[in-house]
Amino acid sequence: GGTACVATGQPFDTAKVKMQTFPNMYKGLVDCFVKTYKQVGFRGFYKGTTPALLANIAENSVLFMCYGFCQQIVRRIVGVDRKTKLSDLQNAAAGSFASAFATLVLCPTELVKCRLQAMHEMQLSGKIIQGHNTVWSVVKGVIQNDGPLGFYRGLSSTLLREVPGYFFFFGGYELSRTFFASGRSKDDLGPIPLLLSGGFGGCCLWIAVYPVDCVKSRIQVLSMAGKQAGFMGTFVTVVRTEGVLALYSGLTPTMIRAFLANGALFLAYEYSRKLMMKQIDSY
Repeated sequence: GGTACVATGQPFDTAKVKMQTFPNMYKGLVDCFVKTYKQVGFRGFYKGTTPALLANIAENSVLFMCYGFCQQIVRRIVGVDRKTKLSDLQNAAAGSFASAFATLVLCPTELVKCRLQAMHEMQLSGKIIQGHNTVWSVVKGVIQNDGPLGFYRGLSSTLLREVPGYFFFFGGYELSRTFFASGRSKDDLGPIPLLLSGGFGGCCLWIAVYPVDCVKSRIQVLSMAGKQAGFMGTFVTVVRTEGVLALYSGLTPTMIRAFLANGALFLAYEYSRKLMMKQIDSY
């Protein structure tokens, strides 16, 4: 699921991070794509793909594993049998709980990904003299400058994004599946309803938490140039100096990516899960 998500949405994610961190450099999505292609070439759209793959595979592996555990916790809290189907709202709560655990594996890999994606802009703006162009050079730079805890810059903003965001993510997904099922079992849905449900869930997530993600990206990228203010400090600075709309820079590529990538994510997840369950049943 994580691999399908990255393969589908990486160019749009790269545009999102660039526009969030340096909103004055780009007039919009098309301008960002054109300038990136002229300056760095086609490979510029796939900067940070390796850590993005690691981030998405690690995050979604932990997320969906913990989602199952958290569903059982929710069943205990509401006092129902472990085989009882949860409501869409209860599934949303389980997904929100699960995201807190996924954040611990997501934050370090996402920090490396964001820095690689915005490295060219950091050099253009004069914030750093020489950039790191490989995953290992970024990792080495973080360890040398900040130590191992440096990988958790932006952890609080990542948590602020993930916990409420995944409530809407799983809530939107389950609600959409319920709509398409129309009284039938949601497990019998075909690929198109799953794609649309996953896309709807992804859009719900990003609409709800986009300003938080914008602040997170700035903290993780701009901390390359020296000590960066925390979540509230960065948030207040952006609003005062650039206005509220700056918190929504890069929203267009994010929404396109959210629909495509999360549709692919859930489609791959549901079908790979069914395949694995069949393999287990055959034994």
